[in-house]
Amino acid sequence: MSIPEMNLIEGHRPITPADGIPVWDVDPYDENILRNPLDYYAQLRRLGDVVYIPRYSVLAVGRYAVTHKVFSDHVNFVSSRGVGLNDFALGKPWRQPSIILEVDPPEHTRTRKVMARVLSPKIMKTLANLFQDIAEKVVDDIISKGSIEAVAELAEIYPTSVFPKAVGMKDVNPRYLVDYGAMVFNGTGPDNALRRHSMANAGVIVPWITSACARDRLTDNGLGAMVYAQADKGEISHDEAAMLVRSFLSAGVDTTVTGIGNALWCLSQNPGEWEKLKSSPGLCRPAFEEVLRITSPVHTFCRTAGCDTQIAGFPVAEGSKVLCVLGAANTDSEKWGDPENFRIDRRPVGHVAFGAGIHGCVGQNLARAELEALLSVMLKKIDRIEPSGEAIWRPGNSIRALDKLPLKLVPIT
Repeated sequence: MSIPEMNLIEGHRPITPADGIPVWDVDPYDENILRNPLDYYAQLRRLGDVVYIPRYSVLAVGRYAVTHKVFSDHVNFVSSRGVGLNDFALGKPWRQPSIILEVDPPEHTRTRKVMARVLSPKIMKTLANLFQDIAEKVVDDIISKGSIEAVAELAEIYPTSVFPKAVGMKDVNPRYLVDYGAMVFNGTGPDNALRRHSMANAGVIVPWITSACARDRLTDNGLGAMVYAQADKGEISHDEAAMLVRSFLSAGVDTTVTGIGNALWCLSQNPGEWEKLKSSPGLCRPAFEEVLRITSPVHTFCRTAGCDTQIAGFPVAEGSKVLCVLGAANTDSEKWGDPENFRIDRRPVGHVAFGAGIHGCVGQNLARAELEALLSVMLKKIDRIEPSGEAIWRPGNSIRALDKLPLKLVPIT
């Protein structure tokens, strides 16, 4: 039976919170909060293990322990009803749901197995020379400029140069690749200006993405071909293979662009940590983990209570939307001690920037390999990374990314 739209709030059923759950009159999608969310994170944690936000009739969690528990509990808190505010059980989403991000076991187990095989550490090693060669070219280019706007000239350029080659795409449009990711991630929020702006060119970009991921538009030796080969073996259908290749683009470009920009911001703001990294290049991987922890490129994803359940002892009704505020969990002093300090040697095992449990980001090996290659080249060629203007953060319904990052790069002489 369909539910009248008037009974829904942003595509999900409104709820009545249990007695004792704090009520907070805040808009988590306010652009000022999205640009600078640290006070919001802190207040969310102060209020309790779970908080009710009446503006969207949702529950929200931000303390590390409870956020990690809810986010990784795929039995009680499902992804198949959407990782945004819309409840897919009650209405049709704007695009076909992802068959890896927005499904539950056993369907998730089958498709994730395929993607985990294609994106394994072993496969990433075969791409190491590609990542390194492109990093050398990109870094040489930016060094010659001296001062750069690092988002447009590095954070976007490197992934959109590497990624299509790794996937084996014959058709490349860097702007469409970046904008498609923005559509997917802003689509998880309410029908606000951010979502509407991102969707404005969907009629052009989505058909282009679909066409570019078709088997006949891919080379025979890339990650995309490996996915289609799994369909040939009967592991998945050929239609599912096309969807999984498209999922590379939504999850593998925008988040990597964000991760690179955020890493450059962290290192330029903390010159002592860059000096440490120059002395100990083996800390590239831990440094990136710390970037992910402290900036949380994916700051919020939702889960939906798939049954009557509970959070921290409070009853939660089936159908309740829960905002898992990953950025708040990653800056919880109860977990991290001094969360506001960026330390490349912290080794923040357990951060939730890449999710947790069975829905941990399947593309994280790819993102780490790209970042490690880029940082290793920069360490060989760049002496100092210095701010040359104000860093401007771009508000996003799920992604915390930089819009502008002016930097001065001082080469090693």
